[in-house]
Amino acid sequence: MRKGLIVANWKMHGQRASNAALIHALNAGLTKQSDVDILVCPPSIYLEQIKALLAGSNILLGAQNTHSEETGAYTGEISAGMLKDMGCTHVILGHSERRELFQESDEFIAGKFTAAQTRGLIPILCVGETLAQREADETANIVLGQLEVVLKHAGVVAFGNAVIAYEPVWAIGTGLTASPEQAQQVHALIRNKIAEQDAGVAGDIRILYGGSVKADNAVELFAQQDIDGGLVGGASLIVEEFLRICSSYT
Repeated sequence: MRKGLIVANWKMHGQRASNAALIHALNAGLTKQSDVDILVCPPSIYLEQIKALLAGSNILLGAQNTHSEETGAYTGEISAGMLKDMGCTHVILGHSERRELFQESDEFIAGKFTAAQTRGLIPILCVGETLAQREADETANIVLGQLEVVLKHAGVVAFGNAVIAYEPVWAIGTGLTASPEQAQQVHALIRNKIAEQDAGVAGDIRILYGGSVKADNAVELFAQQDIDGGLVGGASLIVEEFLRICSSYT
């Protein structure tokens, strides 16, 4: 049976004092969460601080992005090896904000995916459609197309050590959320796509839902057969809300 995974994506939020308060509260509140893995992904500048605060904790440390190259003249970028050196276990790749705001292509993201795995990180590959694409009945084509590029680049076996996050772009930071049925439909599409190449990998891979996950909708979302946890944005910055989300996974 797949173990749940709840990811806290802090995005571009945090300061040393508020980070410390949040992690101390999470350490205290998550002591009994043995049925689900918890991963915190702060801004990279705070990775060292969060690593120290998580010492002795079961909470995992992840990053929000990496570059596809390991070294070189890439001012402002951070390599997968650097993240591994900082104690990260996972890295978020292909988030819709990276795709849209920074024009990251499917091919570029596929390169990052391979780079992350080469350095011992578990990539969390984000896929998802815009509202216009959903209304044009293009959800399956867009989501599976984004996935297919990485499958071709890395091979299906690589997904045995990866996570996928379905994040409908229209539901990120908007207050809108895909219904449990809508989310399950896309999660099943993703799992079936992988099963076409390797049923074992498909059965084991964790597929998360991301898109305005809140305590009020987490129970119904996590009850779906193919939803194995959540990629949580704004709600992960509110201790009580995030703890309730984590406790919703059973």
